[in-house]
Amino acid sequence: MARLTREEPKKPAELTEADALRLAQQGDAAAFERIYELHRRRVYSLCLRMVSNTTEAEDLTQEAFLQLFRKIGTFRGESAFSTWLHRLAVNVVLMRLRKKTLPATSLDETADADDSGEGPRRDFGAADLRLTGAVDRMNLQRAIETLPQGYRAVFVLHDVQGYEHNEIADIMGCSVGNSKSQLHKARMRLRELLHERERDRAREKRRAEADADEEPIDTDA
Repeated sequence: MARLTREEPKKPAELTEADALRLAQQGDAAAFERIYELHRRRVYSLCLRMVSNTTEAEDLTQEAFLQLFRKIGTFRGESAFSTWLHRLAVNVVLMRLRKKTLPATSLDETADADDSGEGPRRDFGAADLRLTGAVDRMNLQRAIETLPQGYRAVFVLHDVQGYEHNEIADIMGCSVGNSKSQLHKARMRLRELLHERERDRAREKRRAEADADEEPIDTDA
């Protein structure tokens, strides 16, 4: 008679996301650690892009996973787990930003007032405008930091993290049209900021060249 053998339990590192999620919802600490290892880098990247401070991003990442530990039992699989987790992380970041009283832009307000001044102008589904020119990452990151919260969140999720608009709408709790409009406005604002920076650089270069031309020649040398 063949000997019955019991299948050895998988080690945490061997667990698939689905298995780890199921066990973590049952209170398995090792499974939760597996989820943390699977997702921490992308959550940290998301936080870092939104706050531009490594220490604060690390703190926000830990806070996001602390919230996940408390709420993981509420995940029902109605969306991808990564989308659900990133929605949680974005909410943690936005709460922190609001506490800092940074300028906020509502996702319900899709545009400035129309020409008649009677209400917001709708600007959905604008063409994909790519940032042009050779701009170093530092200038781009500084420009991103100046964006209002709503613009910044959608820009980071779409152009940095690679989410589609329907996923961003799920994460941010807005419509697909609002997501598209926010992204368009974020890109337009970034273009303005980066062009302003390039103009400032050109003026500084011309001023430096003019100052160099005006330096007196030392005839006694």
